[in-house]
Amino acid sequence: MKFITTKTYEEMSNKAADIIAAQIIVKPNCVLGLATGSSPVGTYKRLIEDNKNGKIDFSTVTSVNLDEYVGLDVSNDQSYRYFMNDNLFNHVNIDKSKTFVPNGCAEDLKAEGENYDNMIKALGGIDLQLLGIGLDGHIGFNEPDAYFTGPTHEVVLDESTIKANARFFASEDEVPKTAITMGMMSIMQAKKIVLVANGAAKKEIVEKSFFGPIDPQVPASILQLHPDVTVIYSEN
Repeated sequence: MKFITTKTYEEMSNKAADIIAAQIIVKPNCVLGLATGSSPVGTYKRLIEDNKNGKIDFSTVTSVNLDEYVGLDVSNDQSYRYFMNDNLFNHVNIDKSKTFVPNGCAEDLKAEGENYDNMIKALGGIDLQLLGIGLDGHIGFNEPDAYFTGPTHEVVLDESTIKANARFFASEDEVPKTAITMGMMSIMQAKKIVLVANGAAKKEIVEKSFFGPIDPQVPASILQLHPDVTVIYSEN
């Protein structure tokens, strides 16, 4: 595990973007695992700049996202498909037909999860997975639990996650209570993982996740078992 501490959010974002850009340059048809939330926004902004400046080319890249709220369709500005379009896909030369986000409106979420895992497997797995981390240690929407869940699955969101995400909605009541999330199997099978975390509020959970025991009550702690993880933590 490689652990990088930066002073600023911008520095964190640039370091993460440099690693992702290198992956695209080395393997132009790579499969990128992407994350949503506030932490990776700066990374996406830098990748957009690199694409516009001709430093990287997204034309043969495939992407798979970690998760989606249940019940929000792609037109909802709080859906993660909308987020990805708005923060990255609309601004780079990626083929949107090769950008995948779990379908939170699927009639059969169990089947959707199985199909999503099979799709990732058919792509040859994820070359580089970008992750954020929740205050409770969740990665994707894998919340604290009695065990680590492998497949893509529906999950009931922890109360702390709902409260943390309420800032993106008109009120806490509007935050969906369930989501569909990539499980630990596809995440841990990614060839390389980059996790970004910023701010003093994340310091305790980052320390617990990467310097404490491996415990499903701290979902990110499973990453200690991965052979190629880079954690980039910004103090601000």
